[in-house]
Amino acid sequence: MLYIIGLGLYDENDISIKGLRAIEDCDEVYAEFYTAMLQGSSLSAIERRIGRTVKVLGRGEIEEERIPIERASELDVALLVAGDPLVATTHTELLIDAHRRGIETRVIHSSSIISAAPGLAGLQAYKFGRIITIPFTADNYFPTSPYTNIGENLKAGSHSLVLLDIEAHRNRYMTASEGLRYLLKASEKLDDDTISGETLAVVIARAGSEKPLARADRIDVLVDEDFGDPLHCLVVPAGLHFIEAEYLVEIAGAPRAVVERMII
Repeated sequence: MLYIIGLGLYDENDISIKGLRAIEDCDEVYAEFYTAMLQGSSLSAIERRIGRTVKVLGRGEIEEERIPIERASELDVALLVAGDPLVATTHTELLIDAHRRGIETRVIHSSSIISAAPGLAGLQAYKFGRIITIPFTADNYFPTSPYTNIGENLKAGSHSLVLLDIEAHRNRYMTASEGLRYLLKASEKLDDDTISGETLAVVIARAGSEKPLARADRIDVLVDEDFGDPLHCLVVPAGLHFIEAEYLVEIAGAPRAVVERMII
């Protein structure tokens, strides 16, 4: 049996009771933290919480050597992952591979930024379009597709959840300010004003913690603010319902004049 168990959003206390009980029945417990990491926790804290020793696997050990699947052919194995297991394609591929080998699987879901961020932003989840990720750029690498995909969502009247690149193995996490600077640079590079300094954006920081941050304003205001420790993500709203607008003003600190012009 291969269990893929979500650890949730922020710290070791986000794991479900169902997940803890499954771990008790497993012979070996592994984890991967290269797709994401619990910023409010540590490996030792996770081990204390679940009462088991955890072996952390790298990308090659999971995607190439397939260690969890190889071991699950003989034993009951748990693979712990941050957030919800099936958000990352890596875990979907593991399930496919296990099925082909005749290995029984079970997924135990947990909280995910996919649902938490829209809620913290006060925006209706069914109004979101395609999820976008902004990658780290380099001198010879500056993809503009994240910008254009947000633009397509806006044209369709859909909000955009914008995830920010993570290189957990390097302890490198894109900040909201870096993501916003990317959007302004992409706008300039494409000579397109779909997104500009006047565009309303929402910054979500440390979702799942005791004090998560939701901050809304124009991009030209937000881009110079310090939003504290990771993880961060962005939301670019489209047209707003009046309750969404009121939330952004009262809870996220958006200027009323900015959001009122977006009410539909």
